[in-house]
Amino acid sequence: MTKSGNKIMRKPKKPAYRWLIYAALAIVYIWAFAGIPYTGIKETAGQISKAILAGIFSPDWDYVYLPDGEDLLRGLLDTLAISMLGTFISTVVCIPFAFWAATNMSSSKWVSGSGKMLLSFIRTFPEIIMAILFIKAVGPGSFAGVLALGLHSVGMLGKLFADEVENLDKGPIEALIATGASRLQIMWFAVIPQVLPGFLSYTLYRFEINVRSATILGIIGAGGIGTPLIFALSSRNWERVGIILLGIIIMITIIDMISGSIRKRLV
Repeated sequence: MTKSGNKIMRKPKKPAYRWLIYAALAIVYIWAFAGIPYTGIKETAGQISKAILAGIFSPDWDYVYLPDGEDLLRGLLDTLAISMLGTFISTVVCIPFAFWAATNMSSSKWVSGSGKMLLSFIRTFPEIIMAILFIKAVGPGSFAGVLALGLHSVGMLGKLFADEVENLDKGPIEALIATGASRLQIMWFAVIPQVLPGFLSYTLYRFEINVRSATILGIIGAGGIGTPLIFALSSRNWERVGIILLGIIIMITIIDMISGSIRKRLV
């Protein structure tokens, strides 16, 4: 409470519903933590943790390149190839879906609504579930990983592309319509120049995500560096785990730096 002249200024009170929201959140968190089973820490936890840390901080440098077998470089290149092919497939496939789901590209809301529903349906399936399905369908390996990433990325990229199409400036389109331009000319000269920078930026961003996802998919048999990683974890070869994790970190860091620099120039 403060005085201003002859008037007394009172601090505004917070609405009561905010405290109800805080209380509800607290109850939800208490309920969530209470449902987590806790059986205590194993006696060997400290010993195993020391072995893991010792192996990670003393990586197996000989595994970087092996002339006669699988090594770190081949695994990282496979992961990179899976990510690139999966991103390329999803980018090509989701372009027509983006124009289908964009509200300003159709005369009926039902048309664009059905496109948005389809993209939402595709996004509900995690890439790891799709990878398991494709492994059963086409067998384990990189091809299953490419199909899983390609299909899963359609849902997210299609939504982002549709948002980019909906933000179009209608001025160039109306000007070309007034001159009697065909639909192909309108698309080529008015629509594509506006959406292309955004499409490329979102594609690069999705590629960064797919690189990380491809690493996880290899653990279940979808190719890439994840396959030797799960073998090293199963055999408790912590030195090899350390060099694989180091390689993944370096690869992702370099890709993030390059992709971020390109996206800054595009947008």
